[in-house]
Amino acid sequence: MTRSGYLYWALAAIVVLAGGVPLLIPSLATLTVLILAKGIVVLGIIVLLQAGQVSFGHAMFFAVGAYTAGFWGRYYGGGDLLAYLVAGTMLATLAGLLVGLFVVRYREIFFGMLNLAFSMVLWSLLEKMFHLTNGADGIRVPRPPIAGMTFSPEGFQFALLYLTLALAVITTIVVQRFLDSPTGNMLRAIKSNETRLEYLGVSARRVLLIGYVISAGLGGIGGVLVAVAQQIATPEFAYWTKSGEFVFIAILGGVGNALGAFAGSAVFEFVRFYASAKLANSWQLILGLVLIAIILFAPNGLIGMWRRRRLAKEA
Repeated sequence: MTRSGYLYWALAAIVVLAGGVPLLIPSLATLTVLILAKGIVVLGIIVLLQAGQVSFGHAMFFAVGAYTAGFWGRYYGGGDLLAYLVAGTMLATLAGLLVGLFVVRYREIFFGMLNLAFSMVLWSLLEKMFHLTNGADGIRVPRPPIAGMTFSPEGFQFALLYLTLALAVITTIVVQRFLDSPTGNMLRAIKSNETRLEYLGVSARRVLLIGYVISAGLGGIGGVLVAVAQQIATPEFAYWTKSGEFVFIAILGGVGNALGAFAGSAVFEFVRFYASAKLANSWQLILGLVLIAIILFAPNGLIGMWRRRRLAKEA
């Protein structure tokens, strides 16, 4: 079976699990939305990791999407979730373009730290501009209609789930095709031999900027969905620990395939959900041990481990 064939089979499995399990266990519906929404954000991290660049400030675009939904509801009233998604994605993409024009000049630790600096500036503004952002308390995001239709709380939960699932499938296919495209291969060339890429007449900065803007837009989508699912947008969405969480998930799932974003997000959220219920003050320890085990025994992440086992069986 071809690589694309496995991708579609894997996506079909995600659709069945994410769409079917909450029907059997309704309490998992919101958790599933968070898994899928954060997976969409992590797709952007995976795009940047193809070029060998780690963003420790990617939560800023996540926060832009979340606060777009929050500001719309607070200052304009009403609004539709589809409109939130369009506006949040566009504003996060624009922010990615503006920040990207500056940060793509740098590489490695400088790239990561500059992204962190921009993110912390946004976090500080969201904290200090209390009259606009409500400070650390954040902005409440009421349940909006979806495509003009209003739902009961339970109905909204499932409508949001299936919309998020559809977006997760679409973004996964788009990102995987981008990674397999000539531009995606040029993005990988930045990691392996950027000088050779420049000698071929290709601007490495332009290629990295394209990837950066795409990753920012994905962050905006995820931010809107999480804010609506949790019905709040807070400055913590832009804090450096949130960016670290996304990088953690990317490494956990595996950076070589778009599906790694959702595999890592599922493990992360389930471990955090159940570990925090049993060990309220020690769930970070469990997550740390999980990551150490992945690095030691599956350095290519969960998807890399699965592919290795699949190839071993075929051999």
